[in-house]
Amino acid sequence: MDKSTICDILDEVGTLLELKGENPFKSRAFHNAARVLAGVTDDMSTLVDGGDIRKIKGIGESTAKVISDLVKTGKSPDHESLKKEFPSGIFDMLKLQGMGPKKVAFLYKKMNISSIDALEKAAKAGTLGTQEGFGKKTEENILQSIDQFRKHSSRFLINAAEKAAQTIFDDVKSLRGVIRAEIAGSLRRHKETIGDIDIVVSAKKNYVKLIMDLFTSHASVERITGHGETKSSVVLISGINCDLRVVDDAEFPFALNYFTGSKEHNVRMRSLAREHGWTLNEYGFNILDTAEKRSKGKKPIKCSNEPDIYKALGLQYVEPELREDLGEIEFAKTGKIPNLITYADIKGTFHCHTNYSDGQNTLLQMAEGAQKLGWDYLGIADHSKAAAYANGLSEDRVRKQIKEIDALNAKFKNFILFKGTEVDILTNGDLDFQNKQLASFDYVVASIHSNFKLSEVDMTKRILKALKNKHVTMLGHLTGRLLLDRDGYAVNQIEIINAAADLGKAIEINAHPMRLDLDWRMVKYAVSKGVMIVINPDAHVVAGLNDVRYGVGIARKGWCKKNDVLNTKSLKKILNYLNK
Repeated sequence: MDKSTICDILDEVGTLLELKGENPFKSRAFHNAARVLAGVTDDMSTLVDGGDIRKIKGIGESTAKVISDLVKTGKSPDHESLKKEFPSGIFDMLKLQGMGPKKVAFLYKKMNISSIDALEKAAKAGTLGTQEGFGKKTEENILQSIDQFRKHSSRFLINAAEKAAQTIFDDVKSLRGVIRAEIAGSLRRHKETIGDIDIVVSAKKNYVKLIMDLFTSHASVERITGHGETKSSVVLISGINCDLRVVDDAEFPFALNYFTGSKEHNVRMRSLAREHGWTLNEYGFNILDTAEKRSKGKKPIKCSNEPDIYKALGLQYVEPELREDLGEIEFAKTGKIPNLITYADIKGTFHCHTNYSDGQNTLLQMAEGAQKLGWDYLGIADHSKAAAYANGLSEDRVRKQIKEIDALNAKFKNFILFKGTEVDILTNGDLDFQNKQLASFDYVVASIHSNFKLSEVDMTKRILKALKNKHVTMLGHLTGRLLLDRDGYAVNQIEIINAAADLGKAIEINAHPMRLDLDWRMVKYAVSKGVMIVINPDAHVVAGLNDVRYGVGIARKGWCKKNDVLNTKSLKKILNYLNK
């Protein structure tokens, strides 16, 4: 079992203990262990097998036992036993914004409310407001949270969908008789949230039944919703639907193209096929059965891969991320689709946190993590003092951190740790540090973390004022959204992007899977205005550095070329950019 899943389970055990009403110190120990483990860079199996897991500060006997069970068997009897003590609907209630374990436990024990439906009924009836700790405003907030939950309940963050897909896909791909296999759908197009998983496979005919049987009986399958000769559907343990389609190898390029989508892109492709005298579907090209089309003498051609399909239609190949019917067909007709940025182009990143603020790892550990990825530089941007909840740095602590970074840089070879800050944009648009302090950094990320409910006009003015500060290098997570959890605050993104272009400021794509902000639709506009894009992971642990790849996916959807993204530049060019 991977470390991130173990951390999630430790957190859940802590929450279950809170629901049960156990000693707060016990539940806190599991929550703390999850945070500590997230920052551990050693191999989990090695730590468990050697008994060193118990030597890690913050890991006690109880938490070490759960971790060991999960590493060795993939299950924890303690976790499983706790889960059985509560109805399944309780866990959905915990997903509601503002509904912590204490409130959920109170409602369950005092009012026998154990599902979102029951909670909604009580809130609408006004019976919650009569309970201690609840009021009319609380009822209103709960109903809003329920609406938000239902709006997004069938969608998943890209990292969760990718993890679920990869687990079953890797096993399917390696099955005997499989010729080619790919993950299709919105996951292949790098959408910011995913509805379901599509897997397309070509296989030898006499192995198709075996492949279907093994797919539906996979360990990650919770239940089967369809089991056919060429298509099977399951619900994975993660809760996401997954479809497998098996075709002949000659049909594979067409099936992959069709099930990658988008629907709108496919409609345009079929329309173009008709202009050539063909029909196009998931199985291939066919000649239109009309005298008018037959007279053109067109014959459909075989395609061995996706680029062949586009070539047959007189189009440049369209990368999956661009298939949203937002101009890609017109550009493909003239061969003007740009070469998109790739993950291999990334040389470093800037918006990262350490244990100086709310990160889990040290400066050295973050730097070593970046070097293992082959990067030439890493920027540290811990929180400023206003972010007290995130252990924001005072001026004295900033000076201490800068001194430590200088000492580390003196030891590094062909690598630089940049000194930055994620400074809060205060409600009036001022920055949380004075200019003298801001001048001590190599760069400044300006972000909003508070007072989200300003009007669009006031929020826009707030950000514009911050952008005009000469020390600000880039704007962090422009809308403040948390995908599937919180909508972005009201702000005129066009006005902000135009101002960034005029002022020469960069805007980040925050690559954390919960943010992916700037949205890819606005990335395309920002690039058209000449705004420099920065792909930042907002990493709080070493493993979080890997989230840059999700940002690359969003950059590709936003039509970014290598030169459109700041952190594709060499160390020398970055130094020149920051010095300006």
